[in-house]
Amino acid sequence: MQGNARGCALAYKMVAERDNAKYSFARESRLLIVAKAKVWASEGWRVVITDQDGKAYAPPEFDQLLAA
Repeated sequence: MQGNARGCALAYKMVAERDNAKYSFARESRLLIVAKAKVWASEGWRVVITDQDGKAYAPPEFDQLLAA
């Protein structure tokens, strides 16, 4: 798992892919990572969020992640 600038582990990772491009982001806040993922998904990117336990969430499951 990646750490942030302060050395703390980040709980959520988002990966977005489209054509030959791939971007990843890590955040401590599940609200921020879900918001970012929803925007990218709405723009046609294939998006997956992975939580600190390694469970992957696809766009239809993003609201489940918020409810956790």
